Amino acid sequence: MNAMPPDATQALEIAARAARAATSALAAAPRAVKDEALLLAAAALREREAQIIAANAEDIAAAPGLSPAFRDRLLLNAARIEAMAKGLEEVAALRDPVGRVLAEWQRPNGLRFQRVAQPLGVIGMIFESRPNVTADAAALCLKSGNAVILRGGSESLRSATAIHACMVQGLKLAGLPEAAVQVAPSADRAFVGAMLRASGLIDLIIPRGGKGLVTRVLEEARVPVLAHAEGLCHTYIHAGADHAMARAVLANAKMRRTGVCGATETLLIDAAIAPALLPALIADLRALGCDFRADEAARAIVPGLKPATDEDYATEWLDAILSVKVVAGVDEALSHIRRFGSEHTEAIITEDARAAQQFLDGISSAVGLWNASTQFCDGSEFGFGAEIGIATGRLHARGPVGLEQLCTYRYKIFGTGQVRP
Repeated sequence: MNAMPPDATQALEIAARAARAATSALAAAPRAVKDEALLLAAAALREREAQIIAANAEDIAAAPGLSPAFRDRLLLNAARIEAMAKGLEEVAALRDPVGRVLAEWQRPNGLRFQRVAQPLGVIGMIFESRPNVTADAAALCLKSGNAVILRGGSESLRSATAIHACMVQGLKLAGLPEAAVQVAPSADRAFVGAMLRASGLIDLIIPRGGKGLVTRVLEEARVPVLAHAEGLCHTYIHAGADHAMARAVLANAKMRRTGVCGATETLLIDAAIAPALLPALIADLRALGCDFRADEAARAIVPGLKPATDEDYATEWLDAILSVKVVAGVDEALSHIRRFGSEHTEAIITEDARAAQQFLDGISSAVGLWNASTQFCDGSEFGFGAEIGIATGRLHARGPVGLEQLCTYRYKIFGTGQVRP
């Protein structure tokens, strides 16, 4: 492993120490001050819309040959900037997670205990392509009393910098330290390496991106990681599904935005319903520009589909491609998901409540849905205001990570002079 260049290591250390200093002010800041900073930042996003769009256009122009899905993840327009601003306002409207009493009890000796929520500290956020993550992550960290160092992908550096300027304006006008939200000074990959080794300076690393990024973070990190694995999501259409609902939900789950982690990548459909419904599902998606990889049973029903391999079923397409498999009921659907899934998000479409419950209880994924699109796996749809990522690990948090998931806890003990015998 090559040593980190001194400039990257030094830049990270300076940023992290400034962030650490900012955490004291953030942890003590009343809700009104944090909310004011968020509202002022939202106003700045609207005021600087033209500058942000211009910076984003430079990012896109500097990366020719982008796939349609990647370009969609990178693109900012007036509607998306407004969505970012509204996201900040929604976070401001949420209750303050810091200082919540999570549990309270009293012991026979009279001691009274409280478990109280507190910020994690300094968070390092490493993400790819989607510049709106800059605003979402900054808002959630600010409201939860955490300082954050953001390192976006090189392809979105100009956009992220323009958005960051709006966050800094909000912090400054509200009287909070500007170092509470920082963006990496360059796209130098060595800065990522420095973040991953910053034990004692950064308290938690959150990666948000493709398999390559997450794998690197997990392999190299010397700092705790809140992992976000691939979004290899499944929609299972059960024999008891309403046909019209199944068609509408699948079209949305796959094609609303193909490049997001909540997009369905594999369709599982019961053999009992496939001959009647699968041709219509394929026709619907084909009309929207989707291509397919299908097993032998599906190709017998809809000739001409490309054959699927195990590698296809293990692929997060992030594109207008859908893997298709015909299954013989809930048990086989669950078996397929356990073998190929990433424990992100799965959905079942059925009018059979017993089958739905069997499916929801049988998956181990972070999110399970009944009769709804997998694209609802998004923090704003959960009422979190925004999300910093989808956690698929087994520790600390699972599913969309919002304000409460960015807090840890400590204990307060109240006595009346007790001594331990």
